[in-house]
Amino acid sequence: MNKTDWKENEDALHCTIKTDGYIEAVSIVVKIAMLAEEHKHHPTITLGYNTVDIRLTTHDAGNVVTDKDRKLSEAISANI
Repeated sequence: MNKTDWKENEDALHCTIKTDGYIEAVSIVVKIAMLAEEHKHHPTITLGYNTVDIRLTTHDAGNVVTDKDRKLSEAISANI
């Protein structure tokens, strides 16, 4: 559906997803929330009119990228 292009910087994985509008963006946020619950790992999400910005980092590992972040980013990419 949407292309995800993950970049690692500032000790986090980042991705911005462009959508056709607000309802599609909200729908993607809901899908990400469901995946986050399954993975028991929760990203920081910023919702805009036609964008969803995602930031993944593992707080209990000292705010660095871990396998938890990589696995959730892969699940997000595969499911949205």
